[in-house]
Amino acid sequence: MTGHDGHWVVAIMAIVLLSANQPKNSTTNYPMANDSITAYLQRLPPTVRVSMALESLVDSSVHFYHRADERVPSASIIKLPIMVAAMAAANEGRLDLEEIHILTDSEIVGGDGILKTYPNRSRLSYTDLIRLMISISDNTATNILINDLSQEAINARMRAIGLTKSQLNRVMMDTLAAKQGRENLVTAREMNQLLTKIFRHELLTPPLCEQMLNMLKQNEDTLTIPKLLPRLPSGKSIAIAHKTGTLSYVRGDVGIVYADHPFVLSVLVENAGTNAAGEKIIAELASLAFRLVGRAH
Repeated sequence: MTGHDGHWVVAIMAIVLLSANQPKNSTTNYPMANDSITAYLQRLPPTVRVSMALESLVDSSVHFYHRADERVPSASIIKLPIMVAAMAAANEGRLDLEEIHILTDSEIVGGDGILKTYPNRSRLSYTDLIRLMISISDNTATNILINDLSQEAINARMRAIGLTKSQLNRVMMDTLAAKQGRENLVTAREMNQLLTKIFRHELLTPPLCEQMLNMLKQNEDTLTIPKLLPRLPSGKSIAIAHKTGTLSYVRGDVGIVYADHPFVLSVLVENAGTNAAGEKIIAELASLAFRLVGRAH
C-alpha cells in the first residue's frame, strides 16, 4: 500500500466512524454538528425522544436533522401556522386586522393567556388577538381565530404552503379531544420550512412577514432556545423570533436566531419527565447550534 493509498483509507474510516456514531433517524451535512450534537443526543436517556431540525439561513448546505419528519404533538407551536393563516386571510381581504372582536364569556378558556381575566364584551382588534396568541400563547385568542377562520381553512393553508404533515385537529383546551387522541401535530422540518419562508419574505407581502417576525420576537417564554445563548457586546439579548409549546408530555420551541450567521432551529422533546428537563435539553441544543452555526468564525 502506498502512502497516498493510506491517506484514503484513513479518510474512509473516519467517514464510517461518523456514520456509525450518528443516532438513528439523523442526517447531517455539518461534521462539527455531527460530532457535538450527535454526542449530546446519544447521552440522553433512551426514553426521551427529540425531534430536531437545524438549518443555516446563510448557507443552505449547513443543516442537521434528527427525527425531523416525525409528527409530534405540537402544544402551542400550532399557533405559528394559525398566525400565518390569519395573515393570509388579511392579505386576501377575508379578515380585517383592525376589525374589533367583542369578547364573550362563552369564548373564554383556561390555560395560558390573559383574556380569561377580561370582562364580558371586552373589545380587541384581530391584530391584538394574533399578538396575544403569539407573545403569551393566549388560548382564548387562539380559539377565536380558529373559529373565525375555520379549522379546514387553516389546514388548507398549511397544505398550500407545503406543510403536508402538520395538522390542526382541535381547539385549545379541548381535553376530551386530547384524550381521544385528536392532537394537533407538527414536524420539526416543516416548522423550519415555515419560519424560513417568513424570514425570506416568501409568504404573503414583506410588511406582513415583518409583522409576523416582530410578533414572534415578542414571545415572553425565554426558558428554551434563548436560555443559554450569549449576550451581545452591548449587553442586549440576541433577537429570537420563536414560538414555544408546553404539554405535560412535550416541550418545544421553534424559531429564528438572529446570530452573526442567522439560523432556524426547531426542537420538540417528548417524555423528558418534567417541563424543566425538556427546557434544559432545548436550551443546551440551542447553545450547541449557536456555537456551531450561528457564531462568526
